[in-house]
Amino acid sequence: MEANDILLDFVRFLESSPTAWQATDHAAERLLDSGFTELHEGNFWSLEPEGKYFVIRNGSSLCAFILPKENTENIRLIGSHTDSPGFKLKPHPEYSHKNMVMFGVEVYGSPLLNSWLNRDLGIAGRVMVLNEQGHIEEHHVVLDQHPVTIPQLAIHLDREVNSKGLLLNKQQHTSAIATLEKIPSGNYLERLLRDRISFQTLLGHDLFLYPLDRVQFLGQDYEMLSSYRIDNLAGVHASLLALLEQEVDVNTLKMVMFWDNEEVGSATPQGAESPFVSHVLERILERPNLLRILAKSLCVSVDLAHAVHPNYPEKHDPLHSPVLGGGIVIKHNAQQRYATDARSLSDLKKIATEQKIPLQEFVVRSDIPCGSTIGPLHAKMTGMPTVDIGIPQLSMHAARELIACEDHVHMVDLLSHIFKYK
Repeated sequence: MEANDILLDFVRFLESSPTAWQATDHAAERLLDSGFTELHEGNFWSLEPEGKYFVIRNGSSLCAFILPKENTENIRLIGSHTDSPGFKLKPHPEYSHKNMVMFGVEVYGSPLLNSWLNRDLGIAGRVMVLNEQGHIEEHHVVLDQHPVTIPQLAIHLDREVNSKGLLLNKQQHTSAIATLEKIPSGNYLERLLRDRISFQTLLGHDLFLYPLDRVQFLGQDYEMLSSYRIDNLAGVHASLLALLEQEVDVNTLKMVMFWDNEEVGSATPQGAESPFVSHVLERILERPNLLRILAKSLCVSVDLAHAVHPNYPEKHDPLHSPVLGGGIVIKHNAQQRYATDARSLSDLKKIATEQKIPLQEFVVRSDIPCGSTIGPLHAKMTGMPTVDIGIPQLSMHAARELIACEDHVHMVDLLSHIFKYK
């Protein structure tokens, strides 16, 4: 796929995937269109050599794989995550203030709260309903026709905001205004949902706010891309494209894992600290053989990395300050917040050098705590050698994040070659 095609495909993926459920649905649709067969955890599996399969857990986490022609002798696994920081509607979100209908929210993960203010926000995610026949149904919904907003307090009422900074109380200051319509309390959200789906009773929901701003290309040559959810749909998209272009190998099992809930610790049935990937692998390979193969396999954990900020260069280690457009970042941390070590990065560096794919390296300043990702958790759960990489990004966890387009193209290229590496 040419660079422009990769980027336009990424734009479509971003705009069709406001939450983890839509991202998983989009990936599943692409896999089905490419000849993959969907499996279900509750069924027996009958797997054939050279087969292409995928399985979804809890609607928001997906594992896809291509079996080799002969016996598996190594595994190339690329992992990323489907969720992003933001705001989740509370179970009973709706309340009234004066003549306004408000939606109460919880903070999901660690978003830059101020970046969500004064934006038009849609609602998307999953709802569970009782249908007209009395059966439970799951629906993945996008409500974008009636935006909500979280308005900021005017500067006239917060005179020191520009000198002392904006302080937001997560309980008091993040509720969204939904409508001025005078309706019975508790009915507005249901009305929005009934415009999209038919049901008897709303049983529960996992609904998130998301910015309605379109993806934008920036710069003289449109060399940068700005959007919500680049972290970590960039990783999911690059992994998916790399897998879709793969041929069946003789002895290599090629696999991608798209986990949910990375932003809140991954300790869920569909998170990286779950046995999901181990369960899949044990249904492909007998355990003694699997343990032998894991020791000589490779997992590449793909998430975003911090680019050096031009307004805050002092926040970066001077010798490990990745730049936008400088290539793929290998992430290191002595406290093992990243899984990279000298052994696990060696194969990746060899591939990148051979393919002339630019690399950078990141270490957080020694006096700043380091974030983490799925790499260490996957390594702990499987024992696989694992390397953490990503493309450099500014405004991580904001409602608008920024990357260089060529870095994403390089990532697709690198992951494609990792699958082919012997």
